[in-house]
Amino acid sequence: MTDQSTAESVFPQLEALLPHVQKPIQYVGGELNSTVKPWESCDVRWALMYPDAYEVGLPNQGVMILYEVLNEREGVLAERTYSVWPDLEELMREHRVPQFTVDSHRPVGAFDVFGLSFSTELGYTNMLTALDLAGIPLNAADRSIDDPIVLAGGHAAFNPEPIAEFIDCAVVGDGEQAVLEITDIIRAWKAEGRPGGREEVLFRLARTGGVYVPAFYDVEYLPDGRIARVVPNRSGVPWRVSKHTVMDLDEWPYPKQPLVPLAETVHERMSVEIFRGCTRGCRFCQAGMITRPVRERSITGIGEMVDKGLKATGFEEVGLLSLSSADHSEIGDVAKGLADRYEEDKIGLSLPSTRVDAFNVDLANELTRNGRRSGLTFAPEGGSERMRKVINKMVSEEDLIRTVATAYGNGWRQVKLYFMCGLPTETDEDVLQIADMATSVIAKGRQVSGSQDIRCTVSIGGFVPKPHTPFQWAPQLSAEQTDARLEKLRDKIRGDKKYGRSIGFRYHDGKPGIVEGLLSRGDRRIGSVIRAVYEDGGRFDGWREYFSYDRWMACAEKTLPAQGVDVDWYTTRERTYEEVLPWDHLDSGLDKEWLWEDWQDALDETEVEDCRWTPCFDCGVCPQMDTSIQIGPTGKKLLPLSVVGQGK
Repeated sequence: MTDQSTAESVFPQLEALLPHVQKPIQYVGGELNSTVKPWESCDVRWALMYPDAYEVGLPNQGVMILYEVLNEREGVLAERTYSVWPDLEELMREHRVPQFTVDSHRPVGAFDVFGLSFSTELGYTNMLTALDLAGIPLNAADRSIDDPIVLAGGHAAFNPEPIAEFIDCAVVGDGEQAVLEITDIIRAWKAEGRPGGREEVLFRLARTGGVYVPAFYDVEYLPDGRIARVVPNRSGVPWRVSKHTVMDLDEWPYPKQPLVPLAETVHERMSVEIFRGCTRGCRFCQAGMITRPVRERSITGIGEMVDKGLKATGFEEVGLLSLSSADHSEIGDVAKGLADRYEEDKIGLSLPSTRVDAFNVDLANELTRNGRRSGLTFAPEGGSERMRKVINKMVSEEDLIRTVATAYGNGWRQVKLYFMCGLPTETDEDVLQIADMATSVIAKGRQVSGSQDIRCTVSIGGFVPKPHTPFQWAPQLSAEQTDARLEKLRDKIRGDKKYGRSIGFRYHDGKPGIVEGLLSRGDRRIGSVIRAVYEDGGRFDGWREYFSYDRWMACAEKTLPAQGVDVDWYTTRERTYEEVLPWDHLDSGLDKEWLWEDWQDALDETEVEDCRWTPCFDCGVCPQMDTSIQIGPTGKKLLPLSVVGQGK
């Protein structure tokens, strides 16, 4: 938060290093639709980071939206920074080049706010690397008035306790309005001559009730290691911090000018978020729980965003994003309208993954009309009917087989199925039923298509219990148990002479899940582990080739015993209702009692309907957040535009 009128570009020093690193293009900046504003004309300056490599971070919708929202504001600038690969990190340290933004290569340490968006907890070591390279003290307590305010957001920020000592504040929920409110508070404080220093501006943010400042809260522990209570340590700071919810998505049609990457990235397409929130109530799904209520973008709003976005980018594929895109109340009309409009331009449409019970061939045909007919992806999540009741994923095997038969009968040749291993109450038998389901899918596919050339890929991830879900109390399966269960499944699939060769099997071993579990349900005592891993060279923990389970376990064994806890205490232990959870003072809108009842329903294998179409179940979100479910249909058509190429 330096008051210097200018921040010099470090590009001259950086440029000399680029010939010596892999993919130097990712550090150069200058993407189509990027924004560079004059430093001097702005009084609040943000550096936004998705703490992963450029190829993963650039397409991230959250950062792209905030980048545009902030840069549209007079007197405010936002620039982006991403994690640098270890080859460049080493050279930057050697030549004293600080963490820089890709937009104008200014040092991150010169900005007012350093905002990080965490969609996964495995980015925490990358944050420490960036702080250190930027010359910002790792511990928030050591920062001066001239250091940026380090702000965490994204889904992982719903439990920021493991990184509490490294961040100045966290925002939970939607960021669009939050970043503008924060900007106004910082601007006023700076205009007054920065009275009261860093502590004063953080206090002004905390006082709003929508920004969490960990330093203003003390955590007290019981002798057995559990939390006794979390209390504000100064007056005027709220006991609970609430999440931000943007209610009218049509008022926030971002990104209007999506960034077009220079280097290859994980998603080469333009994306439009068609709704936010999900009330399907899958008990393992944190995203669905913390983003309630459902808020749909109108069909005309979607049409306008696609139209502007394609003109601004030149992409040839549009991703219709949400947690369950086929649940949009007008998805059929959206898909048909877009396919009609862009038929001549051969613009492809895609949904991230389709719910089995929301799939129909008309929709699928519209989605593939102008693009390629790639595989279809479905996520039954649980292998047995019983497991799907436990997790509230209401999909029967008949539903799945019927859907798959329709797909194979209409020319699809490949289906991908996602499952989880290690769900609460799961047995070996539940997991082995995944093989039975896959063979049924292949058998049906061969029957309806009359072809032997049918593929089904089974992809399995380890279950990690997440905060603010009914499974937040659940024990996690150990890495060894997860691996043993998956081995049995692999042997069963491979041993099937008739169908085994048509079934692809992809799985992650149980080790990354244990580290993710430690970070997702950890408290402030986990900060010492994260720091030790970083100091031992831990980087890019979400990447298999960099992740080291042994490093994490060694660092945990070194730092946790002194605090009377260990890795199992955070991961494989079941919690009771009475226990104070590390994130209880962060309000996602969900009543803890409702979550607990849903956890008991899971143990009783009781399903709960989707409250979009049934009476309310009192989860607490709508009254508490003064929000409501917003869904169509609007009855409007996509856009009063003529079909491209006609009526000119």
